Amino acid sequence: MFDQLSDRLRLTLKKLRGQARLTEDNIQAALREVRVALLEADVALPVVKSFMARVRERAVGKEVMGALYPGQVLIKYVHQELVSVMGGENDALDLNTRPPAVILMAGLQGAGKTTTTAKLAKRLVERDHKSVMVTSVDVYRPAAIEQLHRIVADLDVEWFPSTTDQQPVEITRLAHQLATERLLDVLIIDTAGRTHIDAEMMAEIQAIHQAVEPVETLFVVDAMTGQDAVNSARSFAEALPLTGVILTKVDGDARGGAALSVREVTGKAIKFLGAGESVDALEPFYPDRVASRILGMGDVLSLVEQAEEKVDHAKAQKLAAKLARGKGFDLEDFREQLLQMQNMGGISGMLDKLPGAANLPKQAAHQMGDSETLKMVVMINSMTPHERRFPALIRGSRKRRIASGSGTRIQDLNRLLKQFAQMQKMMKRMKKKGGMAKMMRGMRGQMPGMPF
Repeated sequence: MFDQLSDRLRLTLKKLRGQARLTEDNIQAALREVRVALLEADVALPVVKSFMARVRERAVGKEVMGALYPGQVLIKYVHQELVSVMGGENDALDLNTRPPAVILMAGLQGAGKTTTTAKLAKRLVERDHKSVMVTSVDVYRPAAIEQLHRIVADLDVEWFPSTTDQQPVEITRLAHQLATERLLDVLIIDTAGRTHIDAEMMAEIQAIHQAVEPVETLFVVDAMTGQDAVNSARSFAEALPLTGVILTKVDGDARGGAALSVREVTGKAIKFLGAGESVDALEPFYPDRVASRILGMGDVLSLVEQAEEKVDHAKAQKLAAKLARGKGFDLEDFREQLLQMQNMGGISGMLDKLPGAANLPKQAAHQMGDSETLKMVVMINSMTPHERRFPALIRGSRKRRIASGSGTRIQDLNRLLKQFAQMQKMMKRMKKKGGMAKMMRGMRGQMPGMPF
């Protein structure tokens, strides 16, 4: 998300370097570029106007203090205004009520509402340690009920069944009654979607809302629809007392206009971002972190949180103990590291959060993409256990066999072995006293803004 906007803003702000003072003359062109970048990102025009007015008022005429360059000063003001536009801080779910706390999921058909319902249920169970019941009142699409049932079947949540011959309000009341009897913490209700907003749809969801009085009424919307996302959020906000918005499919949205517009236009906070089909692909929306990503500053906090949540710490400790005993880092270990990175959202998702990663050449970024990662895993899988433990054996006929077995080229295998050798050297350095600190200091030139 925000790829186009990030590229334009970085190029624009870079032009101001070397200037001693921010004035109307040298800032006017830059602000014009910022304005165009926001409009091209499909940010709502009223939001762009107020955003630009605030940045101009704060930036023009400010002295550059100490070693700061004007570009850095402007980045500071742009960053602050981006955070302000998107809501200032994370707006978490408010489940502080007599159980069960009811969460009502609303939205148009095709926005990913059913999948998001399952993602939210999983998050509440695993991260917040809540007992959760899920039900669907989409009686117009049997496939929607079955889809949600199939997804949550693998999760540690309770399923309240429903059928197409029931009334949505009836299902809602029965589910709420059972969740209350079982002393469950949360009840999530997935409502029916339509291809467009209509009076019948709104009347039905208003009746459901009135029946259970949810503590959270969340509007789920496809980020790729841009201004339509903002308009539909506004319409739902007028019909329902929405408490927040969940933007889905943000991994396919290179512009990000919806994320920058929803809060200011509707007054409703974005609470979560959904990226990908995986049931784990739901993350809290932090305006300050997203603003940092847009400006190429990275999002190290989210990266650390992902590592805490998704990295297999037992396997990590096992590898550390192996290295401490003097055992070498082999291709089995390398494959495990690749799989761990995929579990954290893939290398592309991690790069999005690393400071300075946007400065990587496009070709280098492509070589570290998720498809390349999966290709490397397939190549390692095509090796024998002996070859994984002793990579030096992989030559000549072995290379041809591995490339053929994995459907890749010998050049791909050579690149894998080269990357493995580099990782092996890095692991050796980390074993030495102070090795980690030295390695991080060496990375500092490539990752400006890292805190070391």
